[in-house]
Amino acid sequence: MNLIFLGAPGAGKGTQAEIVCDKLGIPAISTGNMLREAVKNGTPAGLAAKECMEKGDLVPDDVVIGILKDRIAQDDCKNGFILDGFPRTVEQAEALDKMGVSIDKVIEISVPDQKIISRLSGRRVCEGCGASYHLDFKPTKVEGVCDSCGAKVVQRVDDKPETVLSRLETYREKTAPLKDYYQNKGKLVTVNGQEEIAETSKLTLAAIEG
Repeated sequence: MNLIFLGAPGAGKGTQAEIVCDKLGIPAISTGNMLREAVKNGTPAGLAAKECMEKGDLVPDDVVIGILKDRIAQDDCKNGFILDGFPRTVEQAEALDKMGVSIDKVIEISVPDQKIISRLSGRRVCEGCGASYHLDFKPTKVEGVCDSCGAKVVQRVDDKPETVLSRLETYREKTAPLKDYYQNKGKLVTVNGQEEIAETSKLTLAAIEG
């Protein structure tokens, strides 16, 4: 199955994509990783992307979709794939259709804003080794000190409540039309994110198989 995962920052779509990959034996394709891989491999689309990235420009949609087509033509995608982080706009979705990339289902992981804000604003990251913690779900043994390397544990700017709110607004602005686009094609399925990851996974797999 060819799937797209949608969800606001902190909704847990990356986590669910990994779980579904393991269950269905299909790869999750993240746009960022795919671009880096294409640049490293020096493919024609990768070289075009590298030129844009070196100038500090955004990589144009047609280049990204060209790289995506190369990626999904690889052997590990013959039984399907999950797109995580693409498309982000209706224009990208239309370009995907024009290039003949068929999508079976679009799974949206929906979590209320308040939950996302408390989820993300509780995250902490070690300045030394990059280990992740959470004030509620995975606190450090000693407050503000990494369990692994003893370095300072900090809150990233991205995870501050005011930044999270602005990220949520941007997501809604860009992605609401995308949801309508796939809803009109009868491909959108919304999964309500649960407190437990395993419960969300159950619902996600049921939505895919249903």
